Amino acid sequence: MNTQPSFFNVSLSKIQSKNDSILDNARIQLLYYGLLLGIASMLAVWASVASQNLSMLTLTAGLLFAAIIGLFKALTWKPYWRAIAHVLLIIATFVNMFDMYFALQTVDVLTYGINILVVLFSFYMLGQKTGFIYTGINVGLMLLFMLLQYTNSYTIDIKPEKLDQSTYIIGMVAMLVLLVFMLNHFYEAFENSIKQLKEKSDEEFALNQKYEVAIDRAEKSMEAKSEFLSTMSHEIRTPLNAVIGMSNLLIMGGPRPDQKENLEVLKFSANNLLSIVNDVLDFNKIESGKLVFENTRFNLVDLMLNICGGQMISAQDKGLEFSLEVDPKFSKKVLFGDPTRITQIIFNLVSNAIKFTPRGNIWVRVACLEDRHNVVTVNFSVRDTGIGIAKENLDVIFEPFTQESVSTTRQYGGTGLGLAIVKRLLEMQGVKIKVASQLSVGSEFSFNMEFPVSTETVVQPLPAAPVANQQPDQAPVQPGSGPENLGTLRVLVAEDNPVNVMLMKKLLSKWSITPSIAENGERAVELVQYGNFDIILMDLQMPVMNGFDATMHIRRMPDPKKAGIPIIALTASALFDIKEKVYESGMNDYVSKPFKPAELFEKITQLTSQSV
Repeated sequence: MNTQPSFFNVSLSKIQSKNDSILDNARIQLLYYGLLLGIASMLAVWASVASQNLSMLTLTAGLLFAAIIGLFKALTWKPYWRAIAHVLLIIATFVNMFDMYFALQTVDVLTYGINILVVLFSFYMLGQKTGFIYTGINVGLMLLFMLLQYTNSYTIDIKPEKLDQSTYIIGMVAMLVLLVFMLNHFYEAFENSIKQLKEKSDEEFALNQKYEVAIDRAEKSMEAKSEFLSTMSHEIRTPLNAVIGMSNLLIMGGPRPDQKENLEVLKFSANNLLSIVNDVLDFNKIESGKLVFENTRFNLVDLMLNICGGQMISAQDKGLEFSLEVDPKFSKKVLFGDPTRITQIIFNLVSNAIKFTPRGNIWVRVACLEDRHNVVTVNFSVRDTGIGIAKENLDVIFEPFTQESVSTTRQYGGTGLGLAIVKRLLEMQGVKIKVASQLSVGSEFSFNMEFPVSTETVVQPLPAAPVANQQPDQAPVQPGSGPENLGTLRVLVAEDNPVNVMLMKKLLSKWSITPSIAENGERAVELVQYGNFDIILMDLQMPVMNGFDATMHIRRMPDPKKAGIPIIALTASALFDIKEKVYESGMNDYVSKPFKPAELFEKITQLTSQSV
């Protein structure tokens, strides 16, 4: 700080300094806005619990409200942010323990939310070692309480208090806002740090002729950025798996209409957070140059039907007319390319069209511009009757973390990464995207791509291009609705996280499956060696022995039946080469957490039917 702020200061600018690093200034900003949000949230919580005459929670909320005000005043007067962060984490730990062991006497979704916030906040604010300490304390207290409850060892003469739905909604909304703010805020700060470092490196090169030193620093910073994002995304995706999974289970359990509405809001918010994490990871993968394009066979008609099937339903739910038109020439052609990246490009463009079109039509068109027997040139276009884009903003919309205007971001939300990812994926393949748009009339995004054509012929003619408003040919398989008798399957789940174990047990019970549990890879190998299983659901990061090593041990077993057991990897890891490692170790398939129950159901039925 350049000057010491006065006691009555409440301004953020007066407690920041240009001499501080971008990361330290970002930490101060996080504390400042986080405490303001905490004041508002705790006031709402205090009013809610006070109106319910919950004495313990009213007292706790009141003290916490006063403490947050005090910390905010301390930050704006004597901005020792490390000490304030420690005090805040200690208070959060105490409140978490008091609610679990005395006030509520249960572990609920708010408990998980507080733990997630403590984990992220401690790592971001105070570093790895301190983050592990606070994480261990809070998670340890929660696991101890769950163990005491499980063994019926916890008894206390204090009657627990019950929160109503409004208090849960207030708490969940506040926590989700903080989670999204932390992730986006620190990613932006980290990018600014990288940019600042590169500028300084260039200056050093110009002044001191230390080009090699500058390049080395930039490379190390990019590696640190990738490792940081991969690690933190795993920490976020793991608890998100529990939140989304439990929401799915509760929805599948036939809740009351009012409960289902609340669960849908919770699931929608968690999926939005997951989408932000995935966008950031995809963008980081592209920027780091570690993205590799595949070259596999695919049929363009089938691919477009798969991409637009779910999008048709989303558009119709919004009252939009959806039209998909694919040139019939592609029905009997097999092309070479990367269907995964084509899916990502078209999905982002169609999602944006639906998102920014309040009424009217969406048109998706795939046309053959040139057919040279062994190579075809394809034109893809996505047109809508949405809000349109001003001419001067046509280039801005492709910049990362940018939308056309602040009002657009506030009204429609999003990270502003979708079109940036589309543009970079196309540019990496030498393709340029074109945009034609008019305000209040609509927009059209189009691009041309060349694909080699396979000499093989399609035995069964594929369906021609669907007409407007066509529904997908077949709805996704719903768990429990298929003809398979999953109750006879012998399933082994290798998972060390107790929350994920509980989630998998409840999910599989919906399909009449009672799984065996292995707490680590070594135990999974032992159970397979001495038992019989039809399929294994294998976590990758486990103590004693990880999922990769466990799979390789199983594949080397002398009994061919045991060595050939289908294995599905279940992991929240976001490392770039995770899929390659999964298949190299001998696993049959891969499902990323948080997963959709229907997706896991489909893969289980497919693999077990093949192994019969």
